[in-house]
Amino acid sequence: MTVKQFAGASSAARHQSWQDLPWSRINAHVFRLQLRIAKAERDGRIGKVKALQRLLTSSFYGKCLAVKRVTSNVGAQTPGVDGITWKTSESKMLAVSSLSRKAYKPLPLRRIYIPKKSGKLRPLSIPVMKCRAMQALWHAALVPIAEERADINAYGFRPKRSAHDAIEQCFCALSNRHAATWVLEGDIKSCFDRIDHDWLLENIPMDKVILKKFLKSGYVEEVRSHPTDLGTPQGGIISPTLAVMALSGLEKTLTDTKETQRVRQKKKINMIAYADDFIVTASSEQLLRDEVIPILEAGLKKVGLELSREKTKITQVQQGFDFLGFNIRKYPNEKLLIKPSKASILAFTKEIKSGIKQGAALPTEKLIHLLNSKITGWTNYYRSVVSSKVFGTIDHEIFIALKQSLYRKHPRKGRWWIMKNYFTTVGDNNWRFHCTVKDKSGNKKPLYLKQARETLIRRHKKIKAEATPFDPCYENYFKQRYKEKRARTTRANDSKSAGLRIIQPYASLSGVR
Repeated sequence: MTVKQFAGASSAARHQSWQDLPWSRINAHVFRLQLRIAKAERDGRIGKVKALQRLLTSSFYGKCLAVKRVTSNVGAQTPGVDGITWKTSESKMLAVSSLSRKAYKPLPLRRIYIPKKSGKLRPLSIPVMKCRAMQALWHAALVPIAEERADINAYGFRPKRSAHDAIEQCFCALSNRHAATWVLEGDIKSCFDRIDHDWLLENIPMDKVILKKFLKSGYVEEVRSHPTDLGTPQGGIISPTLAVMALSGLEKTLTDTKETQRVRQKKKINMIAYADDFIVTASSEQLLRDEVIPILEAGLKKVGLELSREKTKITQVQQGFDFLGFNIRKYPNEKLLIKPSKASILAFTKEIKSGIKQGAALPTEKLIHLLNSKITGWTNYYRSVVSSKVFGTIDHEIFIALKQSLYRKHPRKGRWWIMKNYFTTVGDNNWRFHCTVKDKSGNKKPLYLKQARETLIRRHKKIKAEATPFDPCYENYFKQRYKEKRARTTRANDSKSAGLRIIQPYASLSGVR
């Protein structure tokens, strides 16, 4: 069956062909429509935007991609209030045929709570699978517009951007000798839970009937139904993009003023945001209090939000501040250094020690796999900043925790017996935690605990502030960026296999950022 025949095939024929779907063509088809939506948005053609959105959300390929997204992500096996998940090819194809605007009736969300770092609980609302797929379908039609409207230095919940881009922008804005010396650490109070529905329905460019169904679906908690009068549900696929669009324009309001360029440069106002966390730089504390905060409060009030008084504060760069788990501080020698924050280090060591304590009864192989996954994730997040000494400290804390756990596990064995059976020498490290495992062929091989200090320090190359994947002008830029990322990964793997460790001074790269 050719692609054209398949696209026009009956639902019965499609029902049997989930595994044979031409995914490369599906992705290309949807992406072409997204490019056209973004172009129409740039040209200000509102009618064209709506027509293309209808075309995408009613297309068979768009529906297939939406179902694939919700069935292949992390929460694919987590059901909503109906207890249904899509696991088989037949159920997925039936789901594709069920995605219809007219027949769509949302079910209430399943409300659960997850702990926050502050000790409080964060509400998480889980839609049913069909609602997730509908949100994924309309998200595909909305994200090109969100990219066109978003502030250039907003990095949260946007394609091709990450927290590391936000941190690199902090370095660019504060590392210069004549850069701003004061920072407003901003935090929006209950951002997702308080966005005004009326504002969203009036300003979000998508089908208002569908959007209202997403927003007003309600939730179920302890067998009781509750209405949703404010906010976007945390757990919904489209919610982050709605939040990005609600917060768009704050940076432009602060920086695109009628003042002369010389006055703007003197004030040194820059805004860097990641979702509801952001910082604003300025040349003085008074400027932040008298000008920046009132503008932010007025802008947030329009969408029903407000600044959190507990978390919003003004700090001098020389004292240092925390942002996205990093500590950013300019030292007396005028060098700006970015390191893992103390709170993040303490939280990670606490998590590791808890994992070692809880896994005391596990086989050594499973304990090593558990710890390796945690260490890899944490070190990869902080590998782009000044982390070498911190990684060494983490290794020492893990070694002490393992040693104490083994003493409790083998109270009648001597310390030298424990060291001999659980630790070995690898290179210049005489205390490498290890065990022996069998591979698929039945051969024995050593399994080592990952050392944090072996993580290669690799600087992150910040994305261009104005770049968006839905603008053809940046097609070659993103291709080159992808090639460079692949090349860095290959070099890192080669260096790791050769037993090398590459560390470059952070300050020496200030001229190439």
